[in-house]
Amino acid sequence: MISSQQAVKTRKKNIFILAGEESGDIHGSHLVKEMLKISPEIEFFGHGGDKMKATGVDIIEHISSLSMMGFTEVIKHIPRMFNIMNETVKTIKKLQPERVILIDYPGFNLRLAKKINQLNIPVTYFILPQVWAWKERRAELIKRYIDQAISIIPFEKDWFAKRGINIDFVGHPFVDVEQPTITKKEYFLKHLLDINKPLLTLLPGSRQQEIDRHWPIFMEVVDNLREIFPNIQFIFGKAPDVILPDCPKYVNVEKDNPRLTVQFSDAGLIASGTATLESAVLGLPTVVCYKSSSITYLIGKRLAKVKYLSLVNLIADRQIVPEFIQDDMTAEKLIKALIPLLSDTPERGKMIDSYKQIKDALGETGVYRRAAKLIVDKIYG
Repeated sequence: MISSQQAVKTRKKNIFILAGEESGDIHGSHLVKEMLKISPEIEFFGHGGDKMKATGVDIIEHISSLSMMGFTEVIKHIPRMFNIMNETVKTIKKLQPERVILIDYPGFNLRLAKKINQLNIPVTYFILPQVWAWKERRAELIKRYIDQAISIIPFEKDWFAKRGINIDFVGHPFVDVEQPTITKKEYFLKHLLDINKPLLTLLPGSRQQEIDRHWPIFMEVVDNLREIFPNIQFIFGKAPDVILPDCPKYVNVEKDNPRLTVQFSDAGLIASGTATLESAVLGLPTVVCYKSSSITYLIGKRLAKVKYLSLVNLIADRQIVPEFIQDDMTAEKLIKALIPLLSDTPERGKMIDSYKQIKDALGETGVYRRAAKLIVDKIYG
């Protein structure tokens, strides 16, 4: 005989899950895999990308039509996003899922949570909006419309608790970094690189507008570093779904797995984003930079409530990696910061030693498994 609890878990459960960007698609795919290990009978519908689709999610709206950034970019697409929002609400109302799972993508997801509140469908938010950085009023939306909040940032639990919001911290997914299926020697052979010469990874961003804005400065850095270090090598980690910029033959391109450029390089020039945190976990000395449109920067600067941009420095509450933002992002300043990281210097050693604080704060392995269990427990009450 089976228990009543087992009988409950054999009944089909519909879950609507929504990720609006490439990173959310990755997180969503891992989360779905772990949830299905616990409860194979769950069926997933929603918005996401190819990775979520590969796990069995019935994709309604692809991330290619959802991903955007910056105030000017968002304003330009407001009519289309209103239409997608309305259709999403209609779909959720029709499907009547047991639960809605929202992943990051706060501009859209928080509005959606508010709109579906009247449907009495509980909402899980995985990877919370960074309301501690700006738009703190959004914390009230989380308190009011989110049934379950799951965080991957160490300091968020205390921050939300001070505002009367209980959240669960499950650790950061980067602690579950998978071992590469290729060795460093094989990787260098693949790209015709010399393993005895320094390699600088170039990660200008995962969105087209980031690459378009950053790449000319990156190329100026590359050309100047070649004069200072004649034996230096470069590799550009190309994000999916972006157009490759004009790339000189002395800059290698990694299209299949940009993470490997962080895994096997000696230093990195990286646009602010999750890749900067990944570089800390993998022990890659890094210089962080970012340049947005003037309008986006001025509005963001006025609203921002943090003293650092990179998560590495925010988690440590001190500067571990140098940051060069907006007008400070010049080739001259980036080169000056990179030079000590390309050889065995005290600056390089100090940065690598400081990364231990970050790794310790990010929690233990099994992040997606813990998140999946929390959600499944809610589903089955």
